[in-house]
Amino acid sequence: MFDELKSDCENCFGLCCVALPYVKSADFPTKKDGGEPCQHLCANHLCSIHDQLREKGFRGCVSYECFGAGQHVSQNIYKGHEWRGEPERAKEMFAVFPIVQQLHEMLWYLKQALSLTETQSIQARLHKIYEDTVDLTTQTPKEILELDIVAHRNKVNVLLIETSRLFRTNYRNNSQKKNLDYIGANLKGVDLRGADFRGKLMIAANLSDSDLRKADFIGADLRDADLSAANLKEVLFLTQSQLNSAKGNRFTQIPSYLEKPDHWLK
Repeated sequence: MFDELKSDCENCFGLCCVALPYVKSADFPTKKDGGEPCQHLCANHLCSIHDQLREKGFRGCVSYECFGAGQHVSQNIYKGHEWRGEPERAKEMFAVFPIVQQLHEMLWYLKQALSLTETQSIQARLHKIYEDTVDLTTQTPKEILELDIVAHRNKVNVLLIETSRLFRTNYRNNSQKKNLDYIGANLKGVDLRGADFRGKLMIAANLSDSDLRKADFIGADLRDADLSAANLKEVLFLTQSQLNSAKGNRFTQIPSYLEKPDHWLK
């Protein structure tokens, strides 16, 4: 269902490894400026330490997801013409990529919203905004750079909030406090069905053995959160990036369209 919105590094020009900046932190061992190729980027645009990223300190790379924007920019927008040896094209491509990444992320959420029986009453509006978003990803580089991405995201967000309300109607967890900080929280074994974790900081929270069905995870920061044996089978707006940044094990239940990260199974 989501295959075209998943990263395909073999058909990308290593755009996330070049276009995006990072600073020395718990997620990266060094600093890199935007437009500067990562020291581990190979001539074939693949990563020379892909299987050792966590061990080498590149946790940010493990948790990053472009939602298929990399291959779309590389193969569709730029028709397979890469950035190496073309300074002007490179500059433009590196500016286009993060905008398309945002659009593809919106498409990921909208596609899930469209798949839900609970959203029947807003399906027409969801289809319209989905098609409008797809159309934006097919524009020329110049047109993409001129997009008002914030205005479009706001339109999408209205429908995502409504989707969350409809999806969680019978399970909304009323015990939650507004703007509650979940950093390091011990929620082991807690019934959190229908919880609203939208934009919440859940770094290093203990969610092991918890029931998270029908919870909304859009924008939640799950870095180092413990999801061991938790039930996330029917959650809303969860991404592979969020799972990659968290901890879990073979007993963690996840949606069928996502994959258990390798470090969960070691």
